[in-house]
Amino acid sequence: MKEIVYLDRATKKIVQESVYGQGSIKAFYGDLGYSRFLRRFVLPWITNHAFMSKFYGFLQKTTFSKRKIKPFIEQFEVDSSEFLDPVESFGCFNDFFIRKLKPEARPIAPGKDVAILPADGRYLVYPHIDKADGFLVKGKKFCLEAFLQSSELAEKYSKGSMVIARLCPTDYHRFHFPCNSLPTDVTPINGALHSVNPLALRKKIEIFSENKRVLTSLRTNHFGEVLFIEVGATCVGSIHQTFTPLEPYAKGDEKGYFSFGGSSLVLLFEPGTIQFDQDLIDASAERLEVKALMGQTMGRSLSI
Repeated sequence: MKEIVYLDRATKKIVQESVYGQGSIKAFYGDLGYSRFLRRFVLPWITNHAFMSKFYGFLQKTTFSKRKIKPFIEQFEVDSSEFLDPVESFGCFNDFFIRKLKPEARPIAPGKDVAILPADGRYLVYPHIDKADGFLVKGKKFCLEAFLQSSELAEKYSKGSMVIARLCPTDYHRFHFPCNSLPTDVTPINGALHSVNPLALRKKIEIFSENKRVLTSLRTNHFGEVLFIEVGATCVGSIHQTFTPLEPYAKGDEKGYFSFGGSSLVLLFEPGTIQFDQDLIDASAERLEVKALMGQTMGRSLSI
């Protein structure tokens, strides 16, 4: 099985990813002798019953889980100097997982015509969804209508642009508004909780359309109407929204956070509204994720 690599935006180097829970992911989604059996008979029971992920999430909220924090920080080289609160203040592993950062740790790129990356993560961008071939996995293409559960929305964004951000358990797990916005209320879509790790997506691209997700429409002055979608995954206890619908928010303001687990964000832009940064376009054309930070530039408005 291929290892996961990404382009580090800061260093411009290709890095092999250290995967939390790699053994389990390879067992279920790899090519080991027993992997097919696990995918067919065990995995559906885990992913289609939220109890398993919720129970694992519950364990991360117990005081017993606190002992995992420092070894985790050391193993994955998490920069604790960025934390708003000291490591000693976390009462459980989930407190560490949903940590806040010092404002200066994630400066917000200025400019009304500049959209920012909404979270720390590994990014792929698709300037023209209808022309993208990166969604093909074993001949099956990502279906926008199935993902949005709306033929009307699928038609609206079918010739637009898409951003996919994959958040790993090692990442800062709060997500933010990419531009000045007036968000609507959320629309939840119930679903399973498959892993969104690339090793899993290589086996089954429909994961995005099957997993639990939440849609919010962002009304903006410079980027049209942006769809902001949080996608849950295995062991994600909950998707938490911390914003108030129909109140204005500035670029970089917090929108919400994920409880423990890996997860993803998907942003959809209407046609002709955004020009992505060239480094994101170039890497994505090679199907290479870019590891980048919240607050960095995503692209510029085409409507100004």
